[in-house]
Amino acid sequence: MAASRPPNLPFPNPANLKINPGRILFGLLALIFGIGLLSSFYQVPASSVGVVQRFGKYLDTTQPGLNFKLPFGIDQVTQVEIRRQLKLEFGYGSRGATNEFQFNDDYQDMANEKNMVTGDLNAAVVEWVVQFHISDARDFVFNFIEPQSTLRDMSEAVMREVIGDRSIDEVLTVGRQEIEVQALQGLQAIATTLDMGVHIDQVQLGNVNPPAEVKDSFDEVNRAQQQKESAINQANGEYNRVIPEARGIAEQAVSQAEGYATQRVNEAEGDAAKFTALLTEYLKAPDVTKKRIYLETLSEVLPNIPGKVIIDDQVPQFLPMMNLQQKAQGSALKSVNPSARSAR
Repeated sequence: MAASRPPNLPFPNPANLKINPGRILFGLLALIFGIGLLSSFYQVPASSVGVVQRFGKYLDTTQPGLNFKLPFGIDQVTQVEIRRQLKLEFGYGSRGATNEFQFNDDYQDMANEKNMVTGDLNAAVVEWVVQFHISDARDFVFNFIEPQSTLRDMSEAVMREVIGDRSIDEVLTVGRQEIEVQALQGLQAIATTLDMGVHIDQVQLGNVNPPAEVKDSFDEVNRAQQQKESAINQANGEYNRVIPEARGIAEQAVSQAEGYATQRVNEAEGDAAKFTALLTEYLKAPDVTKKRIYLETLSEVLPNIPGKVIIDDQVPQFLPMMNLQQKAQGSALKSVNPSARSAR
């Protein structure tokens, strides 16, 4: 059962209700003032600056901290992280990145951007990363609608140009550092010309491989090339070992020959000088010199002759002297070997 209104409380008369316009206006003004006051202050993080636009036109660049702007959309602020290094990844992606332009989240587009053709018409799968920071916040905000997307397209174009000027061997092996330097210089030159407000810090190649369809064959070629270089290095090592040794032996033989030649020349010159001096003495005293030469020759020859007997030319008989010599030799043998008698 519905509750009934007590009969002694009459219904209010709408005609008796009065609306105060001043209070309503004051409330609206207070609400607008509060909203404007709250929207007039903004906080800029320590790693960023604020680009202030008034009716869409550039007004000022504010530094980190609490700043003031006109409310109700008159001033708009775009915060730009100029003290943070950003990067763009090509051919792969680091999950969990806060920068939406850091990598291409579409798998097909990611696969297309890393497939390239080298200067010798070979295919290569190239992954790389571009690291940069914002150097001019005003140019970064006003000169391009999507500056990071534009920078991605420019980076891919520059890398394709650099890869297209080199052979597959240079891209995969010895030319990596040169590719990085040339890509960095080319990309920075374009960014500077277009006033993008960015500075390219580094271009670094990641995995660079041939396509999966030919990777096994390419690895076989690389192994063959490495075996070839190993054989060449071994041959060069053997050459460097054998040739110096042969040269040393040859130089030793030449030195010995030169020494022998010098010795023979010195001996010949000494003999010639000796003969000249002897001739001079012979011319002065022939008989004395002749006799001295005779005696010197005998003193050199006689000690080498065994069983010699020297006798005077006045001895009448020679045979008895020979018998005496034989007996002397026999007694000498017996004294040396006493057991010879008992043996007989």
